[in-house]
Order: sequence, then C-alpha cells, then structure tokens
Amino acid sequence: MEEVIPFSIVSTVKALSGALRRDAEHEAEISRDREKLWFKESSAKNLRNRDFLAPNTVLTTLYAAGEVPPDVLSRIRTLHGSGVLPITASEMTAEGLRVCVDRCAAFKGVLCETMPYLRPAAEREGCVLVNCPALHSKQDTPSPDTLTLGQLRTILIADHLGMQLRRQGYTVSFCPALPQESDVVSFLKTLGIDWPTVPFIWTNENREEKMKKALENSTYRDREMERGKRRSRGEEIEGEKRGIKEEIRINLKQVVQDDNLQGYDPSLGICTVQREALCHLAQLDHATTEFPVSTATVLHVTSCQDEFRQQQTAMLWRATGATAVQRLVICGPVKTPGVQMNAAQYLQLRQAQMKEASEMKYGDQVEGQTWDDIIRVMTSATVRFELLSTVHTSPVTLDVQRDSGVSTKGPRGGVFVMYNCARLHTLFSSYEKGVEQGLYPEIPEGAELDFSALKEEGEWLLLFNYLIPFSELLDQSGQILEHEGGGARVNLRTEQVCRFLVSLSKDFSSYYNRVHVLGEPLPHLFNQMFCRLLLLRALRELYHSALDFLNLPPIPQL
Repeated sequence: MEEVIPFSIVSTVKALSGALRRDAEHEAEISRDREKLWFKESSAKNLRNRDFLAPNTVLTTLYAAGEVPPDVLSRIRTLHGSGVLPITASEMTAEGLRVCVDRCAAFKGVLCETMPYLRPAAEREGCVLVNCPALHSKQDTPSPDTLTLGQLRTILIADHLGMQLRRQGYTVSFCPALPQESDVVSFLKTLGIDWPTVPFIWTNENREEKMKKALENSTYRDREMERGKRRSRGEEIEGEKRGIKEEIRINLKQVVQDDNLQGYDPSLGICTVQREALCHLAQLDHATTEFPVSTATVLHVTSCQDEFRQQQTAMLWRATGATAVQRLVICGPVKTPGVQMNAAQYLQLRQAQMKEASEMKYGDQVEGQTWDDIIRVMTSATVRFELLSTVHTSPVTLDVQRDSGVSTKGPRGGVFVMYNCARLHTLFSSYEKGVEQGLYPEIPEGAELDFSALKEEGEWLLLFNYLIPFSELLDQSGQILEHEGGGARVNLRTEQVCRFLVSLSKDFSSYYNRVHVLGEPLPHLFNQMFCRLLLLRALRELYHSALDFLNLPPIPQL
C-alpha cells in the first residue's frame, strides 16, 4: 500500500515560493526568503476569498511594477508536489497575488486518511533527559506545601516537554527519581503526572561518591586556591556537616571557555562544591545510566530565579567528564497579587472552585466517583492551561481570590477546551443512537462522498487552520532542538499546544452553535451530514491527540 503524503502548509508555501521566483538557480536565497513571500490566511474574513497571499510589497521586489508574468501565474495554477495543497485559482488583486486551494480535493484528501495529520510530521531519534531542579531534594524530599507556584510551573512544563518529545520518537527520561508513595508523588498524580520513582530505602550514596571523586580528580579543580585558603577548625567542622570533609573548588569559567560554550553567565567563576550539588549530579548520573550520554540532550527546566545555580550544576557535571549537550529551559515567575499561596493550596482552591461551578450548573448530578474523576481532570486542565498557555520565559499572573471562581462557560482555557471536546462525544453518541434506531445509516467510506457539500465557511476554517497544520505544530519542539544554535538557553514554545486548543475550541464552538450537524433522516441530506461527521470525527481525534500531549484524558460528558 502506497504511503499517503499528507498535505502540508510548509510544503505548500515552499512550492509557491519556488513558483513565484523564476530564477531557480538561487535556491539558497529562496530557502531564506520563502517565509516572507507568502502569507497563509487564517481569519474567517480573508478565507472567504483567498487562502494564500503574496502582498504587493513582495511582488514589487521581484518584478517591475509588481506585475507577475503570465508564465509564473500559470506555473502557480498548476502547482503540484509532495504535500502540496491542490491550487484551483490564482489572481492579481488590489492587495497582491491571491491563491485559492481546491477545497473539495483538500477535504477529501484529509478526511479520507486522517491519521498522518494527528501525529508529528517527522519521526526522530535520539535521547533527551528532562531534568527538573525544583524536585531535587535539598534537605528533604520536596512536598506540595513547600513547592512554590513557580516551581509547579517548571514541573508541568517538564512533563509537557517530555510527552511532546517522546511522541516525536525521542527516548525520554526524567530526573530526579522521587521516593515512592511520597506526598509529592501523590500530588503530581492528581495532576496526571507519572514521575519516575524509586523505593524509599533506595540510596544514591555510591553515585555521590563517584561524582565527588570525579570532581576531586578533575582538571578543572582549583588546587592553588584550596591550598592558599586558611580555614579555622570551626569552618572545617561546618564543612564536614555539609558532607564534604575536604573542600573542592572547581573553575567553572574555565569549563565554559575550554568547551567554547555560548550564553552562560559571565560571572561563573570558582565554585565550592556543596553536598546539595553532589546529590544533584548523582541523580543526573543515575538518570543517564541507560543513555549514550555523549549523544544525549539534557534539558534543565528551571525558574529564572534558579538559572544561575543550574548553570553552575551544568558546568560541574561537565567538569566530571559528562559530554551531553545541556540546554536550559528558563521559566518566568508565577505571580498572585495580594495573596501568598503554595502549590498545594492553589490546587485545593481550583478543585473547590471547579466543584462549586459544576454543582451550580448540574445540580444534584454532581456526586459519586464519576463526577469526582471529572472534577479532578477538569481541575488538572484548569491548572495546566493557566500555567502553560503563556510563553515559558514570561511571567504568569493568576487570579486566586476565593470569590473569583472557575467558569464552566466561555473561552476560559482548560475548562472551555474540555467542554468542547465533550460536545463532540455527545454528538457522536447521539448519532450512534440514531443508527441503532434505524434513523441514520452508517457513515460510508470517504471515497463514496461528495465533499463539495462542505460549503460553510467554518468547515474550511477548521480544516485549513487546525487539521492540516496540527502535525507541523507537534513537530516544532524537535525541529528547534535539532536546528537552533548551541546557546545555553533554548525556547521550545511550550505554550503552543494550549493556545492551539483554545483557538480551535472558539472556532469549533462558533461552528457547532451555528450548524445543525445531525439533520432530518432524509436520504438526500445524508451526503452533507456524513461529510460533516467525518470532519468532526477528525476534530475529535485531534482533540484526543493534543490533550494526550498535556497528559489530559478526554471527558465523555460535561
């Protein structure tokens, strides 16, 4: 069976750019500029008359007076290639050169074979260790009461990144391992996070000793300063309490210079190794036991307040001989104006608000294990969307006033997304009941349908803005890891899946409120109904796939 090459926005823009430029010899220049030549339309207003636009400002740089030659227009109209959307028309307008996609062919191509659109565009190989410093023990294992909201944000981002990269084909491990059945493990499970654990009796002392010896023998050890430092007996005792009888000082600045690392703090200098750092290094060593460390990428997901300390830890690890590529995902703070709140209090508040909002809307139905599970998942969705929908480097401001409530209506992030996903389940349950009652036949194969029946503007918007670009969206974090420069920081755009789902839910809700999908059981109306059902079935699977990236199960009712 021949593999289906899915339509791709990127492939189509690339082909349009190549067709617009007649001088094919300058392919490198085309590659650099192709993103600037064409704009993919996304608003409902513009999609009424065009799908792609090459603005006049672009055309005047390519052709005299912006007049596109007839042979170029002809080449655009007959455009084809792997992943390229079929073009039905191109025309010069006051805004520039507009292009329209053959929508019927696009609907058929996508809805007859949806699976390629629901997974990342590329399958990658490699190993990634996602390290979350917020979970490393300093004195005792962190607890929900000691976790700040900023630290909770880093944990959620680490979990989300791990799921994204794993789905793209990477082997992903997490660090640190947490004691089984500890309060923090139970807390994370409430949020749908399955963090790696070890037995309570497990110890990492051997690895700590291994890291200590590696640093003692490191070429970056600053022995001169150690010898020249006079310590009192009291300082020696204090050092022994920290677990280091002989002080070890490492020249981190030299590590950065020798490895020609970019983006690290210039104030990194001589670092005295503390017991806390040895514990952290031992956990990193343990987490990479099964990894080919020399080819692994380590992502340290940490808060902006802890960035300097994590840079120190990263360079100490290199000083032990570790050669893994290390990048920092830096997360902005979480602000709660007028209120001091830890992670446990925040989750309890959102859960109480979710239960109250559900009782106000659904009354006495809200009881029993099923509703407990629904409220738990909806609370997790609320928390995740609140903390993940903002660019990870930017601060998040939360309204945590007790009387602010959590709405089950309107475009309010996670609740709104889960509600619209549940609407699709309800729709298909109604359809299946209609089939059982003999009102409707089963949906036929897509090849038997006439997709020209999909004329409502919301239908094309859902396909063109969401179904077709989804796999490319899922692929972005892997692309960034592969192609971005080698600086200390990396921006993996962790907010995009949440924002995509909220935008999808707004457009789907608008369409669903306007269009009656399950029509009268009359044979002459079935073709349009089946086409719409195939579109919405694909959207339902898209929701499931996207929510899976957030460790959120779909809810069949709400």
